[in-house]
Amino acid sequence: MKKVYLDNASTTQMRPEVIEEMLKVMMEDYGNPSSTHSFGRNAKSVLEMSRKSIAKHLNCTAQEIIFTSCGTEANNWILRSAVRDLKIQRIITSKIEHHAVLHTAEALEIEFGIQVDYVAIKADGSIDVNDLVELLSQEKKTLVSLMHVNNEIGTVLDLEKIGRICHQHNVLFHSDTVQSIGKSELNLQKVPVDFIVASAHKFHGPKGIGFAFVRKNSGLQPLFYGGEQEKGLRPGTEAVHQIVGMAKALELSYDNLERDRSHIMELRNYLINRLEIEFPASEINGNRDGFYTVLNILLPFSEEKTAMMLLNLDMKGIAVSRGSACQSGSIRPSHVLAEMLSEEDLKKPGLRVSFSHYNTKGDIDLLMNALKKI
Repeated sequence: MKKVYLDNASTTQMRPEVIEEMLKVMMEDYGNPSSTHSFGRNAKSVLEMSRKSIAKHLNCTAQEIIFTSCGTEANNWILRSAVRDLKIQRIITSKIEHHAVLHTAEALEIEFGIQVDYVAIKADGSIDVNDLVELLSQEKKTLVSLMHVNNEIGTVLDLEKIGRICHQHNVLFHSDTVQSIGKSELNLQKVPVDFIVASAHKFHGPKGIGFAFVRKNSGLQPLFYGGEQEKGLRPGTEAVHQIVGMAKALELSYDNLERDRSHIMELRNYLINRLEIEFPASEINGNRDGFYTVLNILLPFSEEKTAMMLLNLDMKGIAVSRGSACQSGSIRPSHVLAEMLSEEDLKKPGLRVSFSHYNTKGDIDLLMNALKKI
């Protein structure tokens, strides 16, 4: 049975070149980068070259890249330090953010008594910019946290526009860019964002490693303590092999971006066309012209078929999801779709199909054939 992986928004297959690079480092550059002997110096050199490579692709300085274990850690650190150390009194976010932001904001509201406001969401899952501007008219020390690409429905935030609005109102701007780093160009000299985050396993790198971009002179303080690594902002011995793997994965992602994006957009359009023919009553959650790697579909199936749909597809070797992998064990409907859909539509099966350059039209055909048999 041919297996089909269409759940790339949850994680991606590592590129072979990334694995090769990591193996080389594990075998040859295994010193602790904080050690002063030659083994440590070699590891430190490899680590800093990786930092410079990442910074170059985002057009920022290497000093502004801080390595973390993942995007979730980076989100938690930035939001918590903004409240605790920068004395932020209010966080403006949306109810369709990743739980790494939503749950952190809720915890900070309880712990520090800050104000948390939620910007209105339009029917297509996009942010109501007018509502954001109205919220910003309240004069409080504020951080805005809005994700670049929604991980469930693929709606895209205009980072440059929102960044300009935030800076006009003299507030900090943080964006969860986990779904877009490596898949779209981002010039941090041009986009006025103060903090972004990334996770390597979303762009064909290893799991367990990510980074935060922290604009210089931000004033952020460590989430925890214990060492001077990462300028003291993220203590603990750096995972050099994973950092090297992440840098290589990002380099390959941007080197192949134009070709891969064209291929994936063709696959996404092919799936939309097939759905219009085979399931004309199906609907796209979010914007039809959303981010090219994600398509969230509402299928015209009965409620009893909904419960077993993912299992049936899995038995046919097809991996898709109904939303974020971080809540895949939950029986509750997606908090993202709950903000957009009626109670009736929420009962219908929502299917998130997320693509990579490894996918083919044959994969889409196998998915469609399996759906027709449910």
